[in-house]
Amino acid sequence: MTNEHPHRVRPIKGRGALFNLQGRFEHQLREDFDDGWDREEESARPPDTHITEEIARSILTRNQSPDLPFSVSLNPYRGCEHGCIYCFARPTHSYLELSPGLDFETRLFAKINAAGLLRCELASPSWVPEPIAVGVNTDAYQPCERRLGITRQILEIMHECNQPLGLITKSSLIERDIDLLADMARKHLVSTSITITTLDHDISRTLEPRAASPSRRLKTVQRLAEAGIPVSVNVAPVIPFVTDHDLEHILQAAADAGASSAGYIVLRLPWEVSPLFQQWLAAHFPDRAQRVMGRIRDMRGGKDYQADFGKRMRGEGIWADLLRQRFKTAMRKTGLDQRQHDFGQLDCSFFRRPLFIPAGKDRIASDAPQQLDMF
Repeated sequence: MTNEHPHRVRPIKGRGALFNLQGRFEHQLREDFDDGWDREEESARPPDTHITEEIARSILTRNQSPDLPFSVSLNPYRGCEHGCIYCFARPTHSYLELSPGLDFETRLFAKINAAGLLRCELASPSWVPEPIAVGVNTDAYQPCERRLGITRQILEIMHECNQPLGLITKSSLIERDIDLLADMARKHLVSTSITITTLDHDISRTLEPRAASPSRRLKTVQRLAEAGIPVSVNVAPVIPFVTDHDLEHILQAAADAGASSAGYIVLRLPWEVSPLFQQWLAAHFPDRAQRVMGRIRDMRGGKDYQADFGKRMRGEGIWADLLRQRFKTAMRKTGLDQRQHDFGQLDCSFFRRPLFIPAGKDRIASDAPQQLDMF
């Protein structure tokens, strides 16, 4: 897989990726070439977002990773319009024979029957209550959620069933659901996390172009905290020579806003994310691109990425150890080490199975005829 792309090296306004990198599972090879026509105006126009409605077959995903505080997750969408260039989930678009590049942030899939499937899962006698993480491979509050409301439907069912959940987002749209989340928080049923990568608006605008601004995210932390909702700040990813200098400042701002805990993750570059990120570096930080990648490789055993459990989130070596010490010291100075809220502390004892389930698993929850669960 090459790290170079000959024709599109200029940033695209409002997009993170600079081009459509070939996905590793695509059957057809795509290659740009100069046909002699002047396409300057066409290439300068940002690509539109296309959303395909999808009838999903299942909605809950399980993992056994010791690096994650949850084993069950739910993603209402595939792809994410926020366009964060560093997103570890970009390679999942390759399974759809789409590019992890621009396709990931412009060709989205909305699981319009997600709420109905969730209701069926929670009604099943085989469901043993445990917290569900909502929005892991995609942001559950990305821009299209404002119109489609799939995440809101999911939360309404979880609220009805007292089903514990965790939410992670970069969007202020989560404030729309404070009514449900605050009520669930009183029963220790919900944990939220706001990701803040940098406090520099200029960097954020290119790094995560359609996510809320850093200051807006801090305001969201404050509003969630004021509503009594446990909110953590996730400093992720930490990018050497680009965002790492902000670590202590973000933690202090999070503490001042009322965050109940915090964490950090070192930049991860699995599969196609590496060439996409390196192209972004060359476009936005050409003066330090080699230094950034050199430091990343220092923390990854000389490679762009290590997928080993216990290493992929934090890295290893002297630089990873220094970052770990900085984080620990900042947590102590800000008092965040005394406010830790654990995802595993959510209470599953209030859970109750839904009284009604859709007539068919593939029906859309919002308008499907429903039947009584007799058992």
